[in-house]
Amino acid sequence: MSENRIILDKTYLNFLNEIKSKIISARIQSSRQLNKQLIKLYWDIGRGIVERQEKYKWGNAVVERLAVDLSVEFNGVAGYSVQNLWRMRLLYLEYKDNLKLAQLVREIPWGHNIVILQMIKDAKEREYYIKSSRDMGWSRNVLLNQIKAGAYQLSLRKKQHNFEKALPVHLSEQADESLKSVYSLDFLGITRPVLERELEKRLIEKIKHFLLELGSGFSFIGNQYRLELDGTEYFVDLLFFNRKIKSLVAVELKTGRFQPEYAGKMDFYLHLLNEQTRLKDENPPIGIILCADKSNITVEYALRSVKNPMGVSQYNLTTKLPAELKKVLPSEKEMKNQLLEEIK
Repeated sequence: MSENRIILDKTYLNFLNEIKSKIISARIQSSRQLNKQLIKLYWDIGRGIVERQEKYKWGNAVVERLAVDLSVEFNGVAGYSVQNLWRMRLLYLEYKDNLKLAQLVREIPWGHNIVILQMIKDAKEREYYIKSSRDMGWSRNVLLNQIKAGAYQLSLRKKQHNFEKALPVHLSEQADESLKSVYSLDFLGITRPVLERELEKRLIEKIKHFLLELGSGFSFIGNQYRLELDGTEYFVDLLFFNRKIKSLVAVELKTGRFQPEYAGKMDFYLHLLNEQTRLKDENPPIGIILCADKSNITVEYALRSVKNPMGVSQYNLTTKLPAELKKVLPSEKEMKNQLLEEIK
């Protein structure tokens, strides 16, 4: 077989992709291991400073002296600056009596730990943001935005769904973990209500941010996903696949208050997805209805009559409009005119 034949051969291409995947996986594992070693090193340095200050009654000057000496020894490496040494000391003091958090901090980068240390004081809240950063792969900026949006407080709100009734126990628990009671869409930069199609368009443009907001394990399949029954077409606003629960996840966007008929429409879509799209080894599809507002009692009654698993959540838009978006967003008058055109 010639070299050209080998290069074009499907077996060889599969072999090449397999090697690529192994290299990428090894790099990720190596990076995670290096991070754990780095945080352990910083922990040990912080502990060493605290213990010797207590034992020898050293004052704060020892931190400044240590920073100078380490800088000389390691050619001015920024990791051993005065500020960073104080952070190492703080890391040890804050977590030395909490074994669980002391282990968890090694799972996320140093910059993430600094943000959480400086902005969060409650141990449970710290645990939430550490685990979320680890499990969802949040960048430091995403973590910062999640903290500002009050993601932890929102996670404590009661979720509204029928998963216990519509799914087996083990899937119900996993589906519940995958659903939030409120989703923060402030990354869209929208400060006022917009049409559902405009909201969908902006979400698609920022799909990476939306995936991070949805949670871990979500993969985007498409928007306006086409379904057909008896010659009539139907379109799901957004369709995802969740690798953790191995289910299709249909998302319907509603810019107003939740209405009972939304549950019936989603139930219909889930029946079609179950029959036409779901693979044999996948679990039943799940629906998420995102509304700007909802009545908990109305949602509770609406979900009683549906058979497929679904949840209803609110979304929050930003309260501040970035300067660069002021020229882009339509005025209130323009949106009203557009709405009237849609109605016609």
